[in-house]
Amino acid sequence: MASGKLSPRQKMINIMYLVFIAMLAMQMSKEVLSAFGYMNEKLTDNNTTSSVKNKTTLENLATKAKEQPEKYSELFAKATEVDKLSSKFNDYLEGKKQFFLTGFDDLKDYESMDPTGIVDEHFFKGDKLTTEGQEFLDHVNGYRDAIIKIVGEKSQLAANIKSRFDTSDQDTEDGKQGWMENRYEGFPLISTVTNLTSMQTDIRTTQSEIFGNLLGGQLESDVSMSNYKTILIPEKSAFFQGENFKGKIVLGRYDASLKPSEVVVNGNKITTIVDGGAVLDFPAGAVGERDIKGKFIFIENGKPVEIEISSSYAVIPKPNSAVISADKMNVVYRGVANPMTISIPGIPDNLVSASGAGLSKASGSGKYIMTPSAGREVKINVTGKLPNGQSVSSSQAFRIKDIPSPQGSIRKQSGYVKMPGASLENSTVGAELPDFDFDLVLNTSGFTLKVPGQSAVVVSGNKMNDAARKAIAKAKRGDVVTIFDIKSSLGGNTSYKIKDASAVSIEIQ
Repeated sequence: MASGKLSPRQKMINIMYLVFIAMLAMQMSKEVLSAFGYMNEKLTDNNTTSSVKNKTTLENLATKAKEQPEKYSELFAKATEVDKLSSKFNDYLEGKKQFFLTGFDDLKDYESMDPTGIVDEHFFKGDKLTTEGQEFLDHVNGYRDAIIKIVGEKSQLAANIKSRFDTSDQDTEDGKQGWMENRYEGFPLISTVTNLTSMQTDIRTTQSEIFGNLLGGQLESDVSMSNYKTILIPEKSAFFQGENFKGKIVLGRYDASLKPSEVVVNGNKITTIVDGGAVLDFPAGAVGERDIKGKFIFIENGKPVEIEISSSYAVIPKPNSAVISADKMNVVYRGVANPMTISIPGIPDNLVSASGAGLSKASGSGKYIMTPSAGREVKINVTGKLPNGQSVSSSQAFRIKDIPSPQGSIRKQSGYVKMPGASLENSTVGAELPDFDFDLVLNTSGFTLKVPGQSAVVVSGNKMNDAARKAIAKAKRGDVVTIFDIKSSLGGNTSYKIKDASAVSIEIQ
């Protein structure tokens, strides 16, 4: 203010000006306190979301460690240790916040949280730290050092972790100042609470980065080119002398630590696993094209995942007899086109001829189609001419079987099914051929439905008619509705008579 003799009016103006500045400063202070409070709310919400995400990641890693211990158990152990350290430090900070806020009835009245003495008296005594203050500093340093020890000093995360939890002296206009004094001495209470919540955010961020780094490192190892090897895939399993070899070489990923929970080949369990591969050792079998079928079974996210094995190899004798094999099985089925491979080793396909009731040539070397009709057996005769002009002949009989009886189904489920009555009213009745070697289409033409206490209803087609829906509507919870006399026809060959499908029982829920 100006010095010298002032008029009463000027003195009054000066006093009013001072009061105005004081009121403005007070208003700004309250707004800043509220801003800290709102920031604390936002950080708290983010911490809740991050905690859920980190928990889910840890649970997924636990599942993977159980499914593939060789690959993930060590990573899970590190992640678990990080989670324990983080939870312990987070709980300690939460305890401090609750201690500082003791006595405040309304935890959202941020404008009242301006005292500095609560934190100052707890952390500082003169120019030194109290026992509680030193304990707080030790917790920060201890967490930082323990986490860096787990991830390693050379980890790309180490620098970020050190920066987040750096407690070294801070540079100020007046020189160096201790980290505790710089961050907590003389500050309003709400700013300290927000500061602690921010540190909890740093903990969750550190957890998330470490979990991602652990899984990312394993993924990078998995896709490394050093884990690939060449695989030769010939165009066919055997070649005649004078032919050009045709095939391709591809890269397959090789992972010695990836072990299946089960391997089944041609119905037999394979127990010898070497470097991630199932070792096969069994008799080659009879002459002809031999299938290798089965599956690799892995456990992923607690559920079995099957990878199909489908290959074949040729067993070739000396060129003095024909090799005849059914591509699907050692029998042929009436009503369908049975693919067959007929050849004589050492003799080109154009010098081989085959004949039999219902046998016709198909596209491809040595490929035929057998469509049997009447009888229970069909004989195939094969002749061929060797390079020296000599003829060879052979024959083989195949059994003829009818297509087996299908299984009745409701919404693709067979046997005993549970569903609400409303769902049953709108369901489709079908007929299935599980585990049959041919992909056949069966069209349902009719069925009979029986509800306990109601007359049987005959239905045409594969959907419930009005009478069937009315009967179902009267069924009670626990009643077992039966669908039987399920009739169907073979798609593409309606002249063949399919046997009635087995019944389906539906328990009303």
